[in-house]
This record gives sequence, C-alpha cells and structure tokens, in this order.
Amino acid sequence: MTNEAALLQFERVSRTFTTKRGVVRAVDDVTFAAMPGEVLCLVGESGCGKTTTGKMAAGLVRPTGGRILFEGRDFATMPERKLRVYRKAAQIVHQDPYASLNPIRTVYQTLSVPLLHHGIVRGRTAAVERIMELLTTVELTPPADFLGKYPHQLSGGQRQRVAVARALTLNPRLIVADEAVSMVDVSIRVSLLNMLLRLRDTLGVAFIFITHDLAVAKHFAGRGGRIAVMYLGRIVEIEPAAQLIRDPLHPYTQALLAAVPEADPDLTRNKEKVKLRSLEIPSLLQLPSGCTFHPRCPLFEEGLCDVQRPETVSVGERRAVLCHVVARQMAAAPMGPTTGDGHASDRAVGLDSRRDGPVGSMEVGR
Repeated sequence: MTNEAALLQFERVSRTFTTKRGVVRAVDDVTFAAMPGEVLCLVGESGCGKTTTGKMAAGLVRPTGGRILFEGRDFATMPERKLRVYRKAAQIVHQDPYASLNPIRTVYQTLSVPLLHHGIVRGRTAAVERIMELLTTVELTPPADFLGKYPHQLSGGQRQRVAVARALTLNPRLIVADEAVSMVDVSIRVSLLNMLLRLRDTLGVAFIFITHDLAVAKHFAGRGGRIAVMYLGRIVEIEPAAQLIRDPLHPYTQALLAAVPEADPDLTRNKEKVKLRSLEIPSLLQLPSGCTFHPRCPLFEEGLCDVQRPETVSVGERRAVLCHVVARQMAAAPMGPTTGDGHASDRAVGLDSRRDGPVGSMEVGR
C-alpha cells in the first residue's frame, strides 16, 4: 500500500545479479518507507543486501522486481525531467573515503563541478563562496585552508567530510550513507555521526544509514529513528531504534545484539546466551527453502520453518517482523500482539525480559 507521505518507498523490491555460477538474489521482497527528515538504519552482516538496497535508493541500481517510489511516483514510469529531480534529491556517501575522491582534483575542483554543472551557482567567485559555506557546515575550518588541498593531503576523517560536503552541493532531501564511518578512526566516528545528525536537524535531510554495527545504528537512530535488520536480502525486523535495542523480536536481531562488545567485564561474564544452531551463513547461490534463517535459528520448527516462506507481519505500530514462530506467539498472546505501552510483550515471544539491560546483553553461542 502506497504511503503518500513517504519521501521514498520500496514496495516488494527485489534485485538479482546473473553470475557465471548462477543467479544471486541480493535483495528479496523488501518493503519499507523513508519519511522526510527521518533516519533509517539498515543493519546486517556482510552480503545481506544493505549496499544494493542503498544503491537502489540512490537511483544507481535498478530493481528487477517490485516498485520504488519517490514522492509517490514510480521510478519505472517517471519522465526524464522527474528523474533529473530525483538524481539531485538523493545523494550517496560511499564507504571508502580513500577511493571516493578523485586523487588529481583539489577540494575546490571536487565541490565546484556539481555546483557549476547544475547551475546552483554561476562563476568561480560564487562557487568559492558556496564551497566555503559547505566546508564550514561539515566542520572543516578554516575552510580557506582546504580549498587547494588534494585528497592525499587530508586525513581519513577529513576526506569523508569532503565527501559529505559533495553530497550536500545539490541540496539533497535524502542521503544514503553506506558504512560512512567504518573506515575512519574510532576516535572520530562519534564526531562524524553527530555532524550528520546536525545536518538532519538543521537541513531536514533524511538518511538511509547502512552499517554492520548495531552500536553505531543505536547512536545514529536513537532520537526517533528506525532500524531495519537485513538477512540474506530480506528485512527480518524493522522498528524504532530504542524499541529494537530494548526488546528485539527476531532471533537474528538478538544474535546481532549479542555480538556488540561490552567495555564492562562483569557485563560480558553475565551475558545471556543465544545459541544459534549454526554459525555458517548460507550461500546466496543456494538459499535454504522456507525461511532462509532456519538453518541457524534457535526457534526452528521442522515442517514449518524449512517449508513455508514467511511473510512480514506487523506487530504494533511501526513494528514488523519476519518469523513464523514469533508471529504465531504474538498472535496467541493473551493481551494481544502489543502491551499497553505499545511494546511487544516479552512473554508473548518466549523471551526473557531485557528492557532495562544494556546493548549486547547476550552472546552468540559458540
């Protein structure tokens, strides 16, 4: 069902790639809506389809199934004029700041090209003024010191800030940040994340933030944003960030939370254990039948999980899960699928209460 208020909407979107070894289904039947000014984090292991989803959101890759809508208009039927508008409205910040910038262009040259090509400014003087504003916005100050520098003269964090400034040149409404902080020093990750959040607050830019680290997702989406957990091309759980961290429903989400390290050794020793049936990730060329997580799932039921393909089930407001067992237990709960405060009942899904526990209060069974 189309959400008229959504900035960007995926409706049962799939993307396959044909290789010499067979067809790879990188994204499989993904549905979500990104609202104006919203933060939506895509989380999952390497190879789960996060980056392909982000590239489709940025218009760099076309889906092979389903629909992608921008302000209610389908990409496939959008006239060229509207496509040009979207290409300016959606920008991407790539993972590797060492490869995403042209090594033979200065910061001025990198940022002036989109400004001049799209007619945002006219002439070198106006371009310099706008670039100085952008560099100040991404906290590269004094901006005049960076205009003539080449990428090799910048640190990793400074290069990523230039990449963010480049994304801002066309006044976008959506930024896809693909592992934007994973290749910079840990000491400056928080400052980069806070800078991106400030852009959301001051410019009203929506973010699709891709990461494999739930701790990073918690920080970035913690103020009203949502987290979508992906596994082998499908979204297995999506809900507000604080709710997902406090009370995860899907066993894969629980396993990801368990992998978040704790600084306190007492918390590490006292972690609850979530034992997966297997630590092996299935091949995308030979996906398991039924639920693709069933070979690893601690809630596995023979004859159900390995036979029937699960469908996404809404569990309360802004919350959905992709699991036969969880959906059935939630439906059978005496008080219904949600508790009075809108949170799913721990008892309903057979989980121990962990609402007041810290992130990573479980560990993956070895």
